[in-house]
Amino acid sequence: MRHLNKGRSLSRSPSHRKALLANLAQELFERKRIRTTLAKAKELRPYAEKLVTNAKKGHLAARRHVLRYLSRADVVKMLFEEIAPKFAERNGGYTRIIKLNPRIGDNAPLAIVELVGFESVATVKEEGKEKKASAKKSKPAAKKDAAGAKEKKPAKEKKASKEKAPRQAAKASPKKTASTKGATKGRSSKSGGRG
Repeated sequence: MRHLNKGRSLSRSPSHRKALLANLAQELFERKRIRTTLAKAKELRPYAEKLVTNAKKGHLAARRHVLRYLSRADVVKMLFEEIAPKFAERNGGYTRIIKLNPRIGDNAPLAIVELVGFESVATVKEEGKEKKASAKKSKPAAKKDAAGAKEKKPAKEKKASKEKAPRQAAKASPKKTASTKGATKGRSSKSGGRG
């Protein structure tokens, strides 16, 4: 029986579960909206809301308390200076869970967890990602044009550059003579004691 063991184990050890929730909370505070499984989202909600409630207090002890759970100082700073003031008049309910279609690979139920009141911030970031993706698609076409220009070099220049390379390599490497070969053999026979 699991008496007094509330919450989901998420098939993890207690330390792994704590680390998972801390990482999810940090990503939520940084990005304002994350996509994860429904079970993780339901576990994250009270965890993140307690941190926001502590951050609303705003004093040093509250900041140190939050730093016990979140390892990234920049995220804690964002939580205290940007997120907590926005929720000053709100008594809880800082996050929202939106259910999505199941994941294609393993049919796991998915959900979006977002901070209430930051919907516009999340959509602006997503639009930026879409612009980057479209820019990446247009870059290969530009690279192909540049590659086509390089291939149009005259054949004479290519032959001349190929002929110069072996000559330079031959000058750089010294030839082994019979005296250098004998010197190396003599050393090995003396040190080994074999004749």
